[in-house]
Amino acid sequence: MSQRSSRRQACKIPEWLSKMAWAGVAQFERDDHSRPAAHVSSLAAGLASHALPTRRVLGQAAGRWKRGRCSHAVAQARNRRPLGQIILARGRSTMEIHQLRYFVAVAEEGSFSHAAEREHVSQPSLSQQIHKLEAELNQQLFDRLPRSVVLTEAGRCLLEYARQILTGIADARRCVEALEHDVAGRLSVGAIPSIALYVLPKLIGGFQHRHPKVTFELFEDTTDKLAARLEDGTLDVALASTCEETPTLARNSLGSEPLLMLLPEKHRLANKKTIRWNDLASEKFLLLHKVHCLSIQVRQLLVANHLDPELVLRGAQLVTIARMVAAGLGVTVVPQMMAETEFVRGCVTVPFAPPTPVRELTLLRNPLRAESKAAAAFREEAAAAFFRQRVADPPPKRRPG
Repeated sequence: MSQRSSRRQACKIPEWLSKMAWAGVAQFERDDHSRPAAHVSSLAAGLASHALPTRRVLGQAAGRWKRGRCSHAVAQARNRRPLGQIILARGRSTMEIHQLRYFVAVAEEGSFSHAAEREHVSQPSLSQQIHKLEAELNQQLFDRLPRSVVLTEAGRCLLEYARQILTGIADARRCVEALEHDVAGRLSVGAIPSIALYVLPKLIGGFQHRHPKVTFELFEDTTDKLAARLEDGTLDVALASTCEETPTLARNSLGSEPLLMLLPEKHRLANKKTIRWNDLASEKFLLLHKVHCLSIQVRQLLVANHLDPELVLRGAQLVTIARMVAAGLGVTVVPQMMAETEFVRGCVTVPFAPPTPVRELTLLRNPLRAESKAAAAFREEAAAAFFRQRVADPPPKRRPG
């Protein structure tokens, strides 16, 4: 066949090129192995990644083909993107791990027969795999001498990387197998600010004491953003309040905790044993920003009790708001965990009269992701920790010492 005839056959476009351009290079590779690789792969990759709409590219290429200018069409398509960025279907490597293992064995034993014995395979099978590896790399890896084999320059180059690859695979296997038996690995934990501040330090401290091979990555945010992180896979678990529906996430209830009123020390209600909602009708309130679950819940409680108090300040942190309360700017509602672990000078906490408002706490996780041993252990530890912390009655009123 003449060179011109061969080129025209390689550049036959209408049916197979259309299919290739729309379905992609990989699909074409599976459908047709008979086209010459240099023309087909270059033209397919170039046209598939062309900056112009595909129909327009096909039209231009077909026109050039009819005018006998296929090689120019290929060159122009190639120039649309640097060749190094084009992934050619026929450029995939078929190198396999066992070939590298056999190669290292031959290099270390200096003999095909000894390497085959070491790897528990027949010598012909091992020799065949070495030949395949050499064909894949298009390099001779060994000089075959009468009594031994010696690495070529290419073989010495490959040996260093082959050992690194095999060592990495062995390390990876040991790491994964260890996870099957040990609670280990990295755990990404999210929490709403109040839990992060008042619960996580003690919870993680106790957990890591029992499971020292676990490392933590912490994220502190609102419930909606923690839920989004769980769904996109950047969090393993999240400790949150359940003011919002999270239908795509699995929930493990951690229990509930009472909500308390936080008042300035000299407030008119500071000496009451309990507070009723109608006692707060004339009060100025300080709340967290609207995105916080606690703020959402407090607003719902106010509406449910027919209150529309003056809102004088919104903040991002409960500690900041508590200090504003101590300064006499107004009152706020806080979770019991804050009253028990964070004392703000100049404030007192007073429980509500029954029915006592509570906030529900939960551990969230993504049920579509496999739960690691570390995540499962942390979930159990969190449930136990909240159970230990939970008390039946609201704590007594606190005052400065």
